[in-house]
Order: sequence, then C-alpha cells, then structure tokens
Amino acid sequence: MNTIKTVLITGANAGIGFEAARQLASQEGINKIYLGCRNIDKANDAKSQLVAATGKDIFEIIILDVSDSTSVRNAVAAMTSPVDAVVLNAGGTGGRTPHALTSDGVTNIFASNVLGHVVLVEELIKRQLVTSTILYAGSETARGIPKMGVAKPELSSSSIEEFASIANGSKFGSKADPLDVYGTIKLTGTLWMASMARQHPHLRFVTMSPGGTTGTNGMDDLPFLKKLFFKYVGGLVMPMFGMMHSVEKGAKRYLEGLFDPRFESGHFYASHAGSPTGPVVDQLTIEPSFGNTTAQDNARQAIQQFS
Repeated sequence: MNTIKTVLITGANAGIGFEAARQLASQEGINKIYLGCRNIDKANDAKSQLVAATGKDIFEIIILDVSDSTSVRNAVAAMTSPVDAVVLNAGGTGGRTPHALTSDGVTNIFASNVLGHVVLVEELIKRQLVTSTILYAGSETARGIPKMGVAKPELSSSSIEEFASIANGSKFGSKADPLDVYGTIKLTGTLWMASMARQHPHLRFVTMSPGGTTGTNGMDDLPFLKKLFFKYVGGLVMPMFGMMHSVEKGAKRYLEGLFDPRFESGHFYASHAGSPTGPVVDQLTIEPSFGNTTAQDNARQAIQQFS
C-alpha cells in the first residue's frame, strides 16, 4: 500500500516539476500536492492547468525560492501540516549571474541546486514536517558524460574545505562555464543526500536523475547560443541519438524513486554508464567513490557552514 499521500515539489510550475505533479495526481492515495514556486502568477497558472489536466483540485501553492534561504525558511514556517515526501526538483544553471554570491556566501548556481534544498530539508526535519521520503534531482553530470563532452568532476581531496570552495565558487573562479561547474555541484548535493540518509535513518533519501530531458527550463539563463543549442536544436537532434528523452520519462523516474522500495535510501540512481538516458542503475556500480562516507560527511558539514 502507498504510504505517501502528500508531496511537495520545488520548481513545480514548469518542466519536469510540473509534469511530476501531473503524474502524481493519478497515483492512488495521493490527496495533496504542494507546488513550490517562486512566482505567484506562474504558480496560479500552473495550478489551473494541472486542475484542468487531471480533473483533481488537490494542488496547493507554496511560494518559495530555493536560491533564497530566507524565502525557504519563511515557506516552511507557514506550513501547518506535514508532508510525506519532498521532491527537490528546482535547479538549473544559476540565472544570469551564476557565480555571484548570495547573502549566505554561496554562488547563485550552488544556492539553486543545493543550499536552498538543504535549508528546506533541515527545516522540515527540525519542525517534524516530513514523514517519509526526500528525493533529490540528481544528474549524470555528477559522474561525467564523455559522449556529450561533459568531463567527470574532479575532487582533489574531498575535504570540508574543498566542498566549501565548491559552494562559494572559489574552486572555479568567476569566469567558469556554468555547465562545467554544474556537475561538481550536483555531485556535492548527491554526497550530501547520502550522508543525510545515515544521519536520519527513519527517512528515505533517494537521489534520482531525471536523465537528459527535453523541454526543461533549466537552460533558460544560458548565453543565447548555448540556450539555442541545448533547449531547441539539441532537443530535436539529441533524442534521435538516445541522448535525451521526454519530460514524461524524466518525471516518471521521480515517481519510481518515490514509490518503488527497490530504490534504497542513501543511493544515487541514474542512467547506465556513458549515457544520460536508458535504464536506471545504482551509480555505485559505475563510480564506487559515490559510496565514500568521509566525502559524504565532509560535503554535508561544508554545506552546513552556509546554512
């Protein structure tokens, strides 16, 4: 029997978050889906579309911006009842100024992909407002995708200091390509999830990559030519070569991570070796370093310095 009845999704007004909300509404037992969104107008529009598409008025808006930890804390403080599961879906390439620092001292790209979600989960746990599962949107870039020219992220020491330098951007410098930085940031979030699984064994912490997915809006803030390629040209050509799949397939992975007990807490699941699509496998079988508990704990402790 499905014990998950209420779900909060960040970045829920478009792309994979929106599609996950739509698919969740058809799951037996789901009676409330919280749409975590930055913009009230876009949130209201998304809610109207979801009610029309599903025939179910079970969607509730929560205004939160994962790139702003104060916004996240305020959103949690306003919650009056717990949720069973949280889908940490929001992210992207960090807006027009990905390397600029937030008031917490981390880069915009790190805040939107990791720190905001860390603050959200810690606040929910502290206030006993999550009961079952936390699912983090992982990425194959965390292990590298050579076929797509995405190198494997390089960690020299996996120390607390190195993970802090990833968070504040000093590891990369202000001129770094956001796409090169993205994989290392996603790797840091994945290691944090694994550490949290050991810290809180009564909850499930599953990292699940939606895979290379067309129609997402995470690339909207890239420079024009890169945006054109990844969002439009790539969206047409790359599926022909098995390098991208539909937003429906990406969202379906989230649901499998939430409901299928075969996906274990503390593990990272993504596409098979060398590809951003195809069968989902435990990434430990590809990259054993994901199981390094010292690196996991160092990532968590480094992030907590900023939260």
